[in-house]
Amino acid sequence: MTRVRVDAFTISLDGYGAGPDQDLENPLGVGGTDLHQWLVATRTFRRIVLGADGGTTGIDDDFAARSFKNVGAWILGRNMFGPIRGPWPDLNWKGWWGANPPYHVPTFILTHHARPPLQMEGGTTFHFVTGGIHEALDRARDAANGMDVRIGGGANTLRQYLRPGLIDELHIAISPVVLGRGERLFEGVDVRALGYECVQFVASEKATHVVLRRRVESDA
Repeated sequence: MTRVRVDAFTISLDGYGAGPDQDLENPLGVGGTDLHQWLVATRTFRRIVLGADGGTTGIDDDFAARSFKNVGAWILGRNMFGPIRGPWPDLNWKGWWGANPPYHVPTFILTHHARPPLQMEGGTTFHFVTGGIHEALDRARDAANGMDVRIGGGANTLRQYLRPGLIDELHIAISPVVLGRGERLFEGVDVRALGYECVQFVASEKATHVVLRRRVESDA
């Protein structure tokens, strides 16, 4: 059965999922890269994203590894694809990740501006969805072919899927960093009222990992 998941989404101690003033030089906002110190050093991240050997093992790597398992499709907000706003000025921008993005499956980008699908190396094809979150999820479920759909972010995209209870499970990593400003993940979202509860809570030296799962009626 296809689940809708959020994995390895990192927030600061003061609740921000990205820093302020995102641009080409600071794609995660000012200070945002500090959030992901737990992730970038892991063996999984180095292998899948950087194509490199080595890296840390243990709790952080276990969560990084599980985030890529059984994923048949991704959904991303437009800012996760690039910093461009409004109509596409041209089709030269092909994403933050270079020629071989780390998704390797069909990936659906939420946008208000149509664009033809973009086939990349390594099995990633970006599909640009103008019909909103439900259209993107329907298409992602079909593309996943029984595997899971992973919502990759950013924070605004996660909130759009959280409010109607469309996310089955979230893995949130809390980094020991204070950003002060940025975009809060849970702004205006009552996760308790939506039926989410903590089912796992474990800490490493660099992050506290929290897994939230939404109760269904049969579980209540």
